[in-house]
Amino acid sequence: MTVSVKKYAYEYPRPAVTVDCVIFGFDKNQLKVLLTKRAIEPFLGKWAFPGGFIQEEETAEDCALRKLQEEAGLQDIFLEQLYTFSDLKRDPRGRVISIAYYALVKPQAYVLEAGVDIEAVRWFGVDENLDLAFDHQQILSVAIERLKGKIRYQPIGFELLPEQFTLPDLHNLYETVLQRSIDRGNFRKKILSMGLLIDHSDKQKDRPARAAKIYSFDKVKYKALTESGFYFEV
Repeated sequence: MTVSVKKYAYEYPRPAVTVDCVIFGFDKNQLKVLLTKRAIEPFLGKWAFPGGFIQEEETAEDCALRKLQEEAGLQDIFLEQLYTFSDLKRDPRGRVISIAYYALVKPQAYVLEAGVDIEAVRWFGVDENLDLAFDHQQILSVAIERLKGKIRYQPIGFELLPEQFTLPDLHNLYETVLQRSIDRGNFRKKILSMGLLIDHSDKQKDRPARAAKIYSFDKVKYKALTESGFYFEV
């Protein structure tokens, strides 16, 4: 049986909708953000986040994943919706609403590629004096605050580290992201007490006797624990 679908003609304005992707990385004890240099107007030559207009046949997340691949050569990364930005004059081309996402990547794992309508792509420290296109400075500020809040109660920080790391590496990451000192002894005790780290030290050859132990994050165990009510907090 064929079901007819009635089409409606709406007389309401239809603003354009885009996505913008804030991509965080951590390298040499510095929190960084990935930016693309625009090769088109508006804001020709300015640095901005990867992003673009949502096509009619795709979701916002589909668009975000597509633009990450097209503009920066990134794929298979942690991605989460951040916030919707709808200031009336945020885009000189007209009424444009942006759905922002933030992503976490390991910079060493990717070779960056400048893609469609992009002159260059590179990492910047979040504490650098950045002159960004559109309202991307505001978007960056919101993303940093979200990261600072969420890293304390979800183990997303491991997305920023190499697959194998030391506890000093993890401690430095948390101090850098949270922008405050954290007692090293208490941090070590709390992290180890969760039982979420796999010790790889005995598998490493030619390691100095007093070298820091090497760990990886046990994603399988974490998933099982969360299903039984475990709460991660640092």
